[in-house]
Amino acid sequence: MQIQLITFEIDAKMLAVDIMAVREIRAWTPTTPIPNAPPFVRGVVNLRGLVLPVIDLSERLGWGRVEPNERNVIIVVEIAGQMTLSLIHISEPENMLEGLASVEDRMAMILKLGYMGAGADMAAVLEAA
Repeated sequence: MQIQLITFEIDAKMLAVDIMAVREIRAWTPTTPIPNAPPFVRGVVNLRGLVLPVIDLSERLGWGRVEPNERNVIIVVEIAGQMTLSLIHISEPENMLEGLASVEDRMAMILKLGYMGAGADMAAVLEAA
């Protein structure tokens, strides 16, 4: 089965996610911080009444924290049938990659979205929101 990907860049690193998981791409908006959240959780945003945590993918995957600017976007994705994460920006993740895809003359890392917010830390963030 062939899947379609949406690609984006973080510091010249090309990343990709399954386009069927993407629900919305929106301009960066400031987040509301959540106390005791993991460092990669920038806070939450309100999306038409739905409170979504915003994950700094660069921080989450070990490439360092990125300070958002007007060129950054939030990609809202659906994981396991629920819109649970918003993503901004993206270390060589060992089990966070689905694979690689050739895009023109470059390689894109295909993210395993289920790992982006996995674990008790993320459950606590969602409960706090």
